[in-house]
Amino acid sequence: MHLDNRAQTLLKALVERYIADGQPVGSRALSKISGLDLSPATIRNIMSDLEEMGYVASPHTSAGRIPTPRGYRIFVDTLLTVQSIDEHSVDSQSRMRLQAPQQQKTIANAAQMLSSLSQFAGVVMSPRRESVFQQIEFLRLSEKRILLVIVDPRGDVQNRLLLTDVDYTPSQLIQSANFINQNYGGLSFDQVRARVTGELRKLRDDMSRLMQAAVEAGSEAMADHSDDMVISGERNLLSVADLSSNMSSLRQMFDMFEQKTGLMQLLDVSSKATGVQIFIGGESSLVPMDEMSVVTAPYEVNGRIVGTLGVIGPTRMAYERVIPIVDITAKLLSNALSH
Repeated sequence: MHLDNRAQTLLKALVERYIADGQPVGSRALSKISGLDLSPATIRNIMSDLEEMGYVASPHTSAGRIPTPRGYRIFVDTLLTVQSIDEHSVDSQSRMRLQAPQQQKTIANAAQMLSSLSQFAGVVMSPRRESVFQQIEFLRLSEKRILLVIVDPRGDVQNRLLLTDVDYTPSQLIQSANFINQNYGGLSFDQVRARVTGELRKLRDDMSRLMQAAVEAGSEAMADHSDDMVISGERNLLSVADLSSNMSSLRQMFDMFEQKTGLMQLLDVSSKATGVQIFIGGESSLVPMDEMSVVTAPYEVNGRIVGTLGVIGPTRMAYERVIPIVDITAKLLSNALSH
């Protein structure tokens, strides 16, 4: 629905004031902060129109008004003036933390950086793990305890403990690993499972059991998504009254962090879009709480989008500050992982 310039100016002033102090905004305050030369009666009429359109609402306890999810949406889409920020305005210590030698450490540092800069919670969805393995290795830990080491094509390593019925010698373990690497390296464990049933009959029975155990453990390792998302700064949200004002809100918030499924879905949706996306509670079914918003952006490795990061905070957040924080962190993380 089209808003004229006066209505846009008043809505922008109302949202900015409400974000700043969290109190319903009345017509008298709007006449002072909007810069418009309008009578209080005219302002009240315009605010009534905005309420009828669904952009603002009147709490029962106040004559003032607050923005609705629809009001926040038009604010962030068309009325917001985003603060400019570039890589050099991010302190060198934060940029250096994104140069960690391990990918997962770099991702964890990016989540901490988002949290530190925004003072809310930072979240990063890790790049999707390759489903195939490049090579495996068996390491004898003790009698009937073997460490299965799995290396994917990117060089990422996964470990799984195998408990066996037989005490294998180091030479047997080397022989088994060589057999799998030479015959099946570059395949997924599911593909290996489909092929090995007949081929393993050529080997002695105890060696066959070891390899079948390795295939099962490898499948579980590649399907394990426990580290697909890193969240930092959840405790920051406890100091946000809008999110922690009652036990129901707290329970919803920590259920979201514990289960992660909804967040994964939201970040997955964001990775299919370009640039910064804003998901507003009460408007997006992907956000579990009306009082919460999530600002996200995809990041790349060598020009290919591989994941998403973002800031989780209250709907009443300073979007003009959080949006560039998310945008620049996505660029810095892309650079760090690409190099």
